[in-house]
Amino acid sequence: MKDGKLIVIEGLDGCGKSTQLELLKEKYTNAEFISFPHYDSPSGEIIKQYLAGEFTEEKGETGCFTASGFYAIDRYISYRTGWKESYLSGTPIITARYTTSNIIYQMTKLDKSKWDSYIEWLYDFEFNKFALPKPSKVIFLDMPIEISQKMLSSRYDGDESKKDIHEKNIAFLISCRNAALYAAEKCGWTILPCSKDGKPLPIEEIQKSLRDIIDEIM
Repeated sequence: MKDGKLIVIEGLDGCGKSTQLELLKEKYTNAEFISFPHYDSPSGEIIKQYLAGEFTEEKGETGCFTASGFYAIDRYISYRTGWKESYLSGTPIITARYTTSNIIYQMTKLDKSKWDSYIEWLYDFEFNKFALPKPSKVIFLDMPIEISQKMLSSRYDGDESKKDIHEKNIAFLISCRNAALYAAEKCGWTILPCSKDGKPLPIEEIQKSLRDIIDEIM
């Protein structure tokens, strides 16, 4: 059997990942599409509790590793019970978020001097210890925080209370974007700009650029 391609679409909350993933389904009919986390699964319940702020370690260094574990377990269960057979048989897998999301959202809880060691730990934890597939390509949809916040507010009909602990923390999201750009350079991610002159690019334009990148891999 020949392993398939694993293409990861990353981006901060409100950047339009879900919309772009749905549009990709129209073209890549031979691929399998997934999205993380799986909120409706048993592992997803733990993540929902975490995002609701029920774990007090959120701001501590320990929280970086505990939260990383929550998300890693969710991915492990998804792989073993869902898409492992498809991937190993050669089916292309396109996913919104993956192991790389831990880098974006959890690494910022550490001092920058520890970022490289965290990436090494995470990749060993998920790709070696958990034996999850490594991505063939990671594409980061780069949408400025001020724009993504407006998109999130629109998603929640202006009800700011619906935002989770990450979505409502502007300073944290700025740090997450910095972490993503750092990881992109270190780990070879592709950055796809999604705005121009302070406004989001048309959905169709982003989709075309995204397909161009994916076509090179497929």
